[in-house]
Amino acid sequence: MNESQHRRRVRSFVRRPGRLTPGQQRALEELLPSHGIEPDCADLRAAFERDAPLVVEIGFGNGQALAWMAANEPDKNFVGIEVHEPGVGRLLRSVESKGLGNVRVAMRDAVEVLREQCLPESLDEVRIYFPDPWPKKRHHKRRLIQPPFLELLASRMVDGGILHLATDWAPYAEWMVEALSAVPVFRLEGEPFGQRPSWRPSTHFEQRGQRKGHEIFDIVCRLTSDA
Repeated sequence: MNESQHRRRVRSFVRRPGRLTPGQQRALEELLPSHGIEPDCADLRAAFERDAPLVVEIGFGNGQALAWMAANEPDKNFVGIEVHEPGVGRLLRSVESKGLGNVRVAMRDAVEVLREQCLPESLDEVRIYFPDPWPKKRHHKRRLIQPPFLELLASRMVDGGILHLATDWAPYAEWMVEALSAVPVFRLEGEPFGQRPSWRPSTHFEQRGQRKGHEIFDIVCRLTSDA
């Protein structure tokens, strides 16, 4: 993709300035240098001092779920991708307080990270929880889960790798399943809308959706090279 094409790409997020607390500001200044992944890093696995299964969470929000997962799955390395500074600051504070050595942060567009910083067949799991549903029809092109994005993911995941999506927006859940059907290397594990797997904690966005009466949808897929 050349520079002009990159500028024209429709992004799935809008950068909104957020107010940083003093603690979040300190975390960004003092902890991001050691826990962040620089844009010139060509292999996310190189950001860790050990070889372990690599899990990427795209759009981790306030980082609560990512910190919980990293603490409960210490045998795995986790990379969180997020552009919202307050959320990154909050995650870094959790990483420090919990002493989590298996978490790194990429503060840039997830598509750029996947294209430029992930080697083929390097991701064991990808977790995307409660991405912006862009509910208005004219904004559907901004939804992250689209066949081209899923094809990019597939090119970066190992055979047998797990993709886990979650949303509280029923039309988006149906959209996700339809998009996945267009990329046959992803095969649904169990029912299309199963129960929340044990590895995913309840999240802030999930709880907010439940307060609004929304149903929660978890979609788990496995990458299969023989599709």
